[in-house]
Amino acid sequence: MAIQPYTEDSEVTNPVKRIRWATHRAKGPKADSKRQSLKERLHRRIGSGGEKKRDSLGKEAGPTDAESSEADSEEQDPGRRVYFNIPLPPSERDEDGHPTAHYARNKIRTAKYTPLSFIPKNLWFQFHNIANVYFLFIIILGVFSIFGASNPALNAVPLIVILSVTAIKDAIEDWRRTVLDNELNNAPVHRLVEFNNVNTAEDTVSMWRKFKKANSRAIVWVWRQWKDRKAPKGKEGTEGESRPSIDTRRASVLSYYGHGDEDVQMTPVPSPLPGQSPPADAVNLGGQMHVREGDQARVSGSDTKTPTEQKFWGSVIDPFKTTPDKARFKKDAWKNVQVGDFVRLYNDEEIPADVVVLSTSSEDGACYVETKNLDGETNLKVRNALHCTRDVKHARHCERADFIIESEGPHSNLYSYNAVIRWKQHNAKDPNATPYDMAEPITINNLLLRGSQLRNTEWVLGVVAFTGEETKIMINSGITPSKRAKITKDLNWNVVYNFIILFFMCLVSGIVLGVFWAKDDTSHALFEFGSYGNGKPSLDGVIAFWAGVILFQNLVPISLYITLEIIRTLQAVFIYSDVLMYYEKIDYPCTPKSWNISDDVGQIEYIFSDKTGTLTQNVMEFKKCTVNGVPYGEAYTEAQAGMQRRQGINVEEESARAHEQIARDRVRMIEDIRRMHDNPYLKDEDLTFVAPDYISDLAGDSGHEQRMACERFMVALAVCHTVITERTPGDPPKIEFKAQSPDEAALVATARDVGFTLVGREDDRLVVNVLGEERRYQVLNTLEFNSTRKRMSAIIRMPDGKIVLFCKGADSMIYSRLIQGQQRELRATTGEHLEMFAREGLRTLCIAEREISEEEYQEWNKDYDIAANAVSGREEKLEEVSDRIENQLWLLGGTAIEDRLQDGVPDAISLLGRAGIKLWVLTGDKVETAINIGFSCNLLNNDMDLLVLKVDDQSLATAEAMLDEKLAIFGMTGSQQELDAAQHDHEPPPPTHAIIIDGDTLKLVLDDSIKRKFLLLCKQCRSVLCCRVSPSQKAAVVNMVKTGLDCLTLSIGDGANDVAMIQEAHVGVGIAGLEGRAAVMSSDYAIGQFRFLTRLVLVHGRWSYRRLAETIANFFYKNIVWTFSLFWYQIYTNFDSQYIFDYSYIVMFNLAFTSLPVILMGVLDQDVDDKVSLAVPQLYRRGIERKEWTQPKFWMYMVDGIYQSAIAFFMVYLLFSPATFNTANGLGLDELKRMGIFVATIAVFVANFYVLFNTYRWDWLMVLIVVISTLLIWAWTGIYTSFSSSVQFYKAASEVYGSLVFWAVLLVASIICLLPRFTAKSLQKIYFPLDVDIIREQVKLGKFDYLKEIDSYTPPPPKKGASVSSTESPSKYKVANAQAGDDDIRPIYPPSVAPTATTHNPRSQNGSNSTDYTFRRSIEGIPSHRISLDRPRPSYDRARMSMDRVRPSFEASNDFTSAAMLARMESSQSRSSVPPATPQTGHTMSRLRNAFRRPTVTREEAPELDNKPPSPPRRVPT
Repeated sequence: MAIQPYTEDSEVTNPVKRIRWATHRAKGPKADSKRQSLKERLHRRIGSGGEKKRDSLGKEAGPTDAESSEADSEEQDPGRRVYFNIPLPPSERDEDGHPTAHYARNKIRTAKYTPLSFIPKNLWFQFHNIANVYFLFIIILGVFSIFGASNPALNAVPLIVILSVTAIKDAIEDWRRTVLDNELNNAPVHRLVEFNNVNTAEDTVSMWRKFKKANSRAIVWVWRQWKDRKAPKGKEGTEGESRPSIDTRRASVLSYYGHGDEDVQMTPVPSPLPGQSPPADAVNLGGQMHVREGDQARVSGSDTKTPTEQKFWGSVIDPFKTTPDKARFKKDAWKNVQVGDFVRLYNDEEIPADVVVLSTSSEDGACYVETKNLDGETNLKVRNALHCTRDVKHARHCERADFIIESEGPHSNLYSYNAVIRWKQHNAKDPNATPYDMAEPITINNLLLRGSQLRNTEWVLGVVAFTGEETKIMINSGITPSKRAKITKDLNWNVVYNFIILFFMCLVSGIVLGVFWAKDDTSHALFEFGSYGNGKPSLDGVIAFWAGVILFQNLVPISLYITLEIIRTLQAVFIYSDVLMYYEKIDYPCTPKSWNISDDVGQIEYIFSDKTGTLTQNVMEFKKCTVNGVPYGEAYTEAQAGMQRRQGINVEEESARAHEQIARDRVRMIEDIRRMHDNPYLKDEDLTFVAPDYISDLAGDSGHEQRMACERFMVALAVCHTVITERTPGDPPKIEFKAQSPDEAALVATARDVGFTLVGREDDRLVVNVLGEERRYQVLNTLEFNSTRKRMSAIIRMPDGKIVLFCKGADSMIYSRLIQGQQRELRATTGEHLEMFAREGLRTLCIAEREISEEEYQEWNKDYDIAANAVSGREEKLEEVSDRIENQLWLLGGTAIEDRLQDGVPDAISLLGRAGIKLWVLTGDKVETAINIGFSCNLLNNDMDLLVLKVDDQSLATAEAMLDEKLAIFGMTGSQQELDAAQHDHEPPPPTHAIIIDGDTLKLVLDDSIKRKFLLLCKQCRSVLCCRVSPSQKAAVVNMVKTGLDCLTLSIGDGANDVAMIQEAHVGVGIAGLEGRAAVMSSDYAIGQFRFLTRLVLVHGRWSYRRLAETIANFFYKNIVWTFSLFWYQIYTNFDSQYIFDYSYIVMFNLAFTSLPVILMGVLDQDVDDKVSLAVPQLYRRGIERKEWTQPKFWMYMVDGIYQSAIAFFMVYLLFSPATFNTANGLGLDELKRMGIFVATIAVFVANFYVLFNTYRWDWLMVLIVVISTLLIWAWTGIYTSFSSSVQFYKAASEVYGSLVFWAVLLVASIICLLPRFTAKSLQKIYFPLDVDIIREQVKLGKFDYLKEIDSYTPPPPKKGASVSSTESPSKYKVANAQAGDDDIRPIYPPSVAPTATTHNPRSQNGSNSTDYTFRRSIEGIPSHRISLDRPRPSYDRARMSMDRVRPSFEASNDFTSAAMLARMESSQSRSSVPPATPQTGHTMSRLRNAFRRPTVTREEAPELDNKPPSPPRRVPT
């Protein structure tokens, strides 16, 4: 039958434009079938019970997961009772009559400051810096002239500048957060007004809040006035661009009467179907039809089937209640939403608070939400309205609804919520009947969480249960931390050491001066007119002590802190400007949000990453399948490339060859599809399943049997799902699929591409276009997927009237439910195919079916309806009933889907691993998927033993025993001594083990009593994957590592579910994907793709850390040189705090003479360039080991500074001590200030060239700045001393610089100062070179010149001297007592990446002797059209040929489902009396392997099998 032409009459197969009715969102054309699918989405799935726990293919925890996925153990709120249209009872009031319950506001603030608190709070934070406190104290001391400060006001300038600059930077950072907060708090929502919310009606605003608000408004007013003053004329009154959700808000019929869209009655009316006339009570206003609001807004369609015994759910509406009818829904801001409010939400809107669903636009009460901001997943979740509230549709109904919600308190578990709604049930027919109590439970399936978004649902009406800080997303987010770099924290200790040195210098000053003044036989007794201490030596000593503090104040370098701020700011600018981290697709550069932790990025030892959206694109593509024992599909995956790379194969060449082959096959397949059936729904660019041989078989080229199998397989994919169709008008229309899981959408889309198109739904029927013929399949029941069942089934009445159950799920689950003793050969073959698919990094599923008799179905359906309508124990009853029907299955085949990694992820992870960084994946996804991605992205490899931590009984004792067992592998006990040793061991563990743990077990092992053992076990493993974890658990894991191992951590994620761990880590990185910016808002750095992390960490991070470490050391050094030069002079002045330098030198030394070189070193210095940094990531390890900034280095620079200060002073002193030097006019140079010029010039010259010595990159800018800074002292001295205002300093420059002795002593002193450093560095680089010294030498030798021609984001490492063999010794993989070529006893290739790992049956042996492998047909009897030998299968051959060697110990891993295990798995769940088939002996397995391990041939080269049957392959003798 040809496909039906596109006509407007077709209600199902063709799109229609939605007619705009009264309150419907005016947004683009939508198909009516979309709405129909919303209505019929859950038909017969759960009977009339609407609160079944739905699980989105493992993305939401089941009952067991939900209860235990919480890492925190804090006490929960005891609960709350929320009243609706019922006065608060006395029990809810205190003795004064005030309500006892007070709820959090819905206004949230992630900013640290308010306009009122900024100055005091910011100063409080800044004075946590010990140097700032110290200099404040110095300023206070300087106010008293007794201590000899010459200009107290001038002394305060540096501190004021530093505090101001830092405050401005903090204000800018916090202002950005405030703007985002205000955007969110003022986002619009439709809230019921003119309604008495008894829960918050008596709340009052405190005077303090009013005062704060007044301040905020005043500041905002001033700011706007200032902006308006600057704004050009003609723009007054214009506002910023508003949010789309505001611009596209629905219009109302009331707007025609001048009310606008502020007061909206919000009448929900259904979209009419094409050809329908408007309802009888519709009115025509302004040329548009609008519906009057009647008692019933909508009547459920009569075509929907219901069970014979419909459960009475009741209604919360009091039909006899009189109400003022004033309530209406009005657009309001999020911040005004309160607990107990009614809110109405529309499609694509974000949920403003945690809301209990009362009713939806769908007749079955279903709505769909996207929770990417909560759990990182973009797949849709189903949420249901309560049964008793589905009649609450209008504002008037909200006034008449009387009920109470008894809820548990707020907690952070995203997958659990327990409450109950209670009301008085009235008899609508008898107003005098006594109402009686009724109740209905509320679960997480009835709750919309703040941060999620409404999808594919016209509207939802609900009541607010939790607001603001009490919502789950905010509890999981935690407070915004104030992060400080590790070097900054360590710096405080060095400042303390300088304080100690300063103390002793001042103590010496005080003691010496006190003793000197106590003598009466010195000249001071004759020439001094008394002292500040009135002649008391002790008091003079005390005064001298504090005067010394002022004199030597530069020893504690406050200018260091402002220098570090400048350097970090400029580093942030360079990071932002790096075009190689710019993501053009979304126009997003790498954006530093915290400017003060760039050096921490260079010391990261552990990276914690989310999976979905961070490592992967969350885009599922159907790649391969196996049908009736025949593999189909061509693909070349990242995992396959990684596998071949480890085997020494040239991946670039192989990849190019494979993609060329796939492109040819793709063209041929599309031609074959069009030739067989011109599929109007196929978009060529959307085709992901490239298998021209499948189309050939579908056309019958391989016989009738294979054609029927291929057709049945695709029918199963087209009908066994819970997908929603979304149609875009056109000719033909474009059909897209919205599913709870992207896997499901990919399966249905592939069926569409090959000609089995799900067109839409008619009531309970699926309309499927099968190769041009439209067929209707009635959905009798849908048994949904959850993490316990690991399968989903659909019971379908076929067009011929037969009832068939289609089941898809994990291979272990399907295999255990197959008919016993049947399909032995097919099971073996399919198992091997699935294993190979899994090894290629693909997610696999098995497909099976079962035909059910009418009698059996009717009997079973009665039990199913009873279970579906049960209130208590409903989940368990449904599971038991479903399990009864899902057995005796007949295997059809399997599918393989690729979750596409982001570009460059495997290379990025490999690069980070080579740098010594350990990567942990913390994901809310299921275990199987995480493992699969682990192999795809090089996180796991073939040689790793996977340690799966899973505790079934939720016992701490069991968990501890399991940890002890695993620790014993490494010879450890988990003691505190081992942990102390681990804190100092930064070597990456060998790549032999990896840990996989789920959220339930993680909750146990994070207990304080056994946390240490878990941490030590993880420390021994190269990779750790934590699956099914909540946001707070992610943060707990990060905290465990950063505190337990005392190392620096980085967290990276893209969703709101990652915010907690991003804030917990030392460095948080957010990925600004296409799915929201929640993570970016809370991060320290924002990037567009995961691969940019390598450049951020290995290049900018390493540079920043090394630069800052060198800068700080040089800064301490130059201040020591300067300060100790003053100190040495005090020896000859009895420590009376006399300055040898002019005071202008004191001010200018750190401000001008020596500031720029050290700043430039901190901003621009490079030991090696960026490409070499990436080509040799091992250079990063010095940062992990924190070797760039150490206490020995600090003291070495301090000692060097003291030595050079002594040379600078004593060379001058020894010059003038025995002789005098006079100028031409007879004036002497041996005067205090002129000696100061000698000493100061030497100190400045040496300090600047010392910085140049320690700089790796001598470019023109660096040398120029050093020279200019050094010459500044000459310039300043010459200019300043030219004016008589310099008093005693007048003409000093011409006198000193005109003397030859100045230049001689400058030259000699400088050489003596710098010679030790020059000698030490020369010896170190020649005899004790660091890694970077060797690499720099190799760069000079040209070994890295190849990088100039390479444009790849991750440059390859330099080539080794000896070539690495592309093949490994076969003996490495040989089994004991086996011949090299013996296929029969060679272990099967490990099931390393099987994505359906659910079983835990230890396998002691793998191989043909224990698998009962048999070929589907005797090889001797293969017909001429049997495709397994006469058709080229390049992709299959690549995978098969790669399965040739393996580490045998890997076979003992009991976490994966391999072909060997599947083949011998008994159908334990099938209840059949059929005896098992007699096992076939012999060595058919090796024949199977040899048959498939063949060279790729073209169809023209295929062997002629018609005339001569092939002989069985020769078996290699043992």
